[in-house]
Amino acid sequence: MHLPRGDAFSEPPEPCYRAGLMLLPALFGSVLFLALVLGDWFHFRRLTTHAGSYGCRIARADDRLPSAHLAAALDRLAAAAVLRLPNGVARVLSAEQKILLRSQGGLRSHRFVTAWPLKGTIHLEPEGELTRLVCIKRIPWSSAILTSLWFLLVGIGTIAFVIVFFADGGLGSLGSLLMGLGILGLGLLVLAFGLVTVSLAYRLEDHRLTQAYQELRSLLVQAE
Repeated sequence: MHLPRGDAFSEPPEPCYRAGLMLLPALFGSVLFLALVLGDWFHFRRLTTHAGSYGCRIARADDRLPSAHLAAALDRLAAAAVLRLPNGVARVLSAEQKILLRSQGGLRSHRFVTAWPLKGTIHLEPEGELTRLVCIKRIPWSSAILTSLWFLLVGIGTIAFVIVFFADGGLGSLGSLLMGLGILGLGLLVLAFGLVTVSLAYRLEDHRLTQAYQELRSLLVQAE
């Protein structure tokens, strides 16, 4: 009986070898993508001067407080590195006339965290006897970019299907028409589900940030 040479067993099959090489770029890209998202969220959640303005701006809110003794109150609160609030954390930067605020949430919190966390950068602008508090609300860049890409992909895919469907004579028979309407309805349903999910997540995160802001506001008023 003829036995194959020993080196025949040491050589991997050609298709498996090529498949392994093709998986390496995909694996590297996945690890790099995950690292970028985690790095974006980590920098977004930091309460530093540079990280305070980091993120995609999506909304703003205005408020006003009496200017009397507010500067002294801010100086006293700025002595603490981080202000621990019942529903959030804040940091007062009196030199920059700015307050960094974010709601509580993360790996050390029992609260559910959505893919669209909010933080606020509160700018202090004197207006005579009052001080205007302008809160700029931001979400992580990765959340904004991935959400936009998802809606574009689903929307463009649905529009492209309708165009191709009409171009290929999809109205020629009742069966093809029903199939086209079903796929179109599925695409619209996916878009509607995405809009509802993003809307509910934003309302939840905005409610949490508003709670933290009200606690900070009460602290500023009491400190005066």
